[in-house]
Amino acid sequence: MADVHELQSLLGSGEELTIVCHNNPDPDCLASALALGRLAAAAGIDERRILYSGEITHQQNRAFVNLLDVELKPFDPELVVDRSERSLLAFVDHSVPGANNAVPEGTAVDIVIDHHPAEDVQARYVDHREGAGATATILAEYVRDAGLDVDATLATALLFAIRRETLGFLRGVTAAEYEAGGFLHGHANDDLLAKLSTPSVSGATVDAIADAIDNRSVTGSVLLTHVGRTSERDALPQAADYLVTLEGVQTAIVFGIIEDTIQLSGRSTDARINVGTVLNEAFGDVGSAGGHREMAGGEIPLGIFADYTSDDDQLVAIVEQVVRARLLAELKLSEEDGGE
Repeated sequence: MADVHELQSLLGSGEELTIVCHNNPDPDCLASALALGRLAAAAGIDERRILYSGEITHQQNRAFVNLLDVELKPFDPELVVDRSERSLLAFVDHSVPGANNAVPEGTAVDIVIDHHPAEDVQARYVDHREGAGATATILAEYVRDAGLDVDATLATALLFAIRRETLGFLRGVTAAEYEAGGFLHGHANDDLLAKLSTPSVSGATVDAIADAIDNRSVTGSVLLTHVGRTSERDALPQAADYLVTLEGVQTAIVFGIIEDTIQLSGRSTDARINVGTVLNEAFGDVGSAGGHREMAGGEIPLGIFADYTSDDDQLVAIVEQVVRARLLAELKLSEEDGGE
């Protein structure tokens, strides 16, 4: 559970704080980083920075950064590896160096606050709650317990992150999310929340989601589909969120080829299936994959597939065959199990 005094003591021992986001950070990660930065400021740390790697492409994530004026800097390994004793390193919404982040494996971490499943989480201060619905929930507790002045920007960021991570308090939500929401509600800016909730969608994203709909196949209550090769990374989770609501579908897994990787996104409402475990067991030996029971993601290097053919259609067909076979095997399904 949150121990704000222990965290404040550690922050008070530092002169600067580097907060590293996970790759392609989402609102939960960004809001948590913003809140930890405020806690560090209250503890007397004047030099603070938030680093990210990958891209911020999802329209909600871009709107979040722009409307809330979150100051981000591209990941710089020198700020992480070659730091002084009083330069603290923190992870929010992820926990292990080299896993969904650009930090070299084995790097010593000072602070980890996360809600994603992970093993062997090590840091001087760890608050790792797999049962929490959002990392922003944990940070909201710290902000409340520290007695910080909560302005509209911070409250809006944390409240929106909790709402987005739990799909409007419907997915993976616990009592802690409702308590945090009650605490933040009176401080948040309703107009900003509305703008963040309804950002514009690019035509390329709509096209990618349309491809996922066209390419779908359903086996039992499991829907598998792909978007082919795309630059719209965030179309995958958006497609998965939409397709899992299809009548008769309880699990939806979407994949696509993005640059030199195969990206996957999964959603499930089936109590018998932990989609994070499914993706990890199916692809953990060839890439990184995992997440929660209801939602998960993965990334697999194209590797030898990239050298096999320069024809995108042929490449997609090969990748689809391999990905589909692995998923069906892990789910213990066969093509004869019925469906469309």
